[in-house]
Amino acid sequence: MAKIRSDDTVIVISGKDKGKTGKVIRVEPANQRVYVEGLNMIKRHQRPVPGRPNLEVGVIEREASIHISNVALVDPKDHKPTRVGVTREGGVRKRVSRRSGTELD
Repeated sequence: MAKIRSDDTVIVISGKDKGKTGKVIRVEPANQRVYVEGLNMIKRHQRPVPGRPNLEVGVIEREASIHISNVALVDPKDHKPTRVGVTREGGVRKRVSRRSGTELD
């Protein structure tokens, strides 16, 4: 089970965007990478492709992936980085903030 999921709010703990927070757009567990809204922006040049008229062309700015070890979940109580724990209640797994003990789901 991945500890960081889509729609989680995370804070970047290292790299060029250190200290910034954002919402997770996509998670790639196989590559251990996450895409965070508005962070780690890159520019790509896109040419027109025949047969794809709706494709954006020109210089496109989009999010690049960040390694999952370089982000931490934001605690819902005090908005600081926290680790994630898993507890079982009635046979159901629940993610819990290690910092404050609040449930994350």
